[in-house]
Amino acid sequence: MEVFVAALTIFILALFLGFEIITKVPPLLHTPLMSGANAISGITLVGTLVTAGSQLSTLTTVLGFLAVAMATANVVGGFLVTHRMLQMFRRKD
Repeated sequence: MEVFVAALTIFILALFLGFEIITKVPPLLHTPLMSGANAISGITLVGTLVTAGSQLSTLTTVLGFLAVAMATANVVGGFLVTHRMLQMFRRKD
């Protein structure tokens, strides 16, 4: 139980810290940061695939599958947003 409380505390602090950092980013730096976030999400996707494939129990397999689905949506959505933002900087012919 103590390990769960410690992990939950770190998770909640990371949420607050991430929100504060993201809200302070100027719009000009948003696209490069999105690209970096997509790379990190790709690493997360590999980790979730390992978790889902380990089949330690039914719970870990289901949670791993949900994590794979969410990480995939995050990676695809991030690349779509980055592509759309880069379209704004292209020259009009």
